[in-house]
Amino acid sequence: MASAARTFTRAVSRTRPSSSSFRLAAGNSFTRSSRRGYASEPGSGRSNLNILLGAGAIAAAGATGFYFYNKKDVHMIKGSSGETQGIFKATKDDYQKVYDEIARLLVDKDDYDDGSYGPVLVRLAWHASGTYDAATKTGGSNGATMRFAPEGDHGANAGLKHARDFLEPVKAKFPWISYSDLWTLAGVCAIQEMQGPIIPWRPGRQDRDVAFCTPDGRLPDASKDQNHIRAIFGRMGFDDREMVALSGAHSLGRCHTDRSGYDGPWAFSPTVMTNEYFRLLMDEKWGWKKWNGPAQYEDQSTKSLMMLPTDMALIKDKEFKKHVERYAKDSQVFFKEFSDVIVKLFELGVPFESTPEDRISFKVSDD
Repeated sequence: MASAARTFTRAVSRTRPSSSSFRLAAGNSFTRSSRRGYASEPGSGRSNLNILLGAGAIAAAGATGFYFYNKKDVHMIKGSSGETQGIFKATKDDYQKVYDEIARLLVDKDDYDDGSYGPVLVRLAWHASGTYDAATKTGGSNGATMRFAPEGDHGANAGLKHARDFLEPVKAKFPWISYSDLWTLAGVCAIQEMQGPIIPWRPGRQDRDVAFCTPDGRLPDASKDQNHIRAIFGRMGFDDREMVALSGAHSLGRCHTDRSGYDGPWAFSPTVMTNEYFRLLMDEKWGWKKWNGPAQYEDQSTKSLMMLPTDMALIKDKEFKKHVERYAKDSQVFFKEFSDVIVKLFELGVPFESTPEDRISFKVSDD
């Protein structure tokens, strides 16, 4: 029933203007006949070096040897008993296969909010990356330390177990990819499959242990004002324009009373990436919601949408507001600047041995 409803929604959304604030949520395998081209294509195929290491060499290498190979995007393949079978070097084509598997699951598993796990995958990638501290060079997507209780239990990460569990079958199918790379790649896939911009991505993140968990308080607190936004995002090295662009991710998903305490979606199409979030901020009338939950705003027209205090801070602050206005007027400008800044966010603190020119632009499903 859910799949049939989603198919109908796709057909309806195709007939509506892209500028409509009431654009219906589309499914994840939406046919994109006008999708842009790609800067790079998938690689020529899976590469297996077929190098067998002797038992003595493996013992000598130990954990250090594995770390060396992992840094080079070369991974030792292990059997069920832990024995090393050889060395596998991942190619662009291999990462495209991971992308395709995530995209497939986004279509097959439609039992989450509004019929898509896409928004919560974006939130996972965002929160895994948004702990970076430029001063201490700690945190960020490198490590996937949200796997451990100290960080996974932070209030800002409530509900993200749904996203981590969703990706476990992908990790099982492609055991050579690190969780750190998998989570950010999943965020890229979700954005693109929800009709967002192309997000160039490159591998190179390494999983780390519980000792590298970041302290609580590094992610945004929705109850705060523009000073808090600048403190949180400024710590990572973002300027005002980038802060507003990143906030555009609120065009996706919704809040939950059993997680953040807040309730409702920001936009009418919570599984389709658009600039609607900014248009609603500028054009809609917002008032305080009368309820027993934390202070949040609701739209006066339908009372079905919400904005958080940090969202409203973007139009109360004159420097932030000028960027909100730009994005509300031009979705292509928003898409371009959002793509640039989300790439920056996902790469903060990662000790890449590759160059920006090595980034992969994944092919979107149904293209």
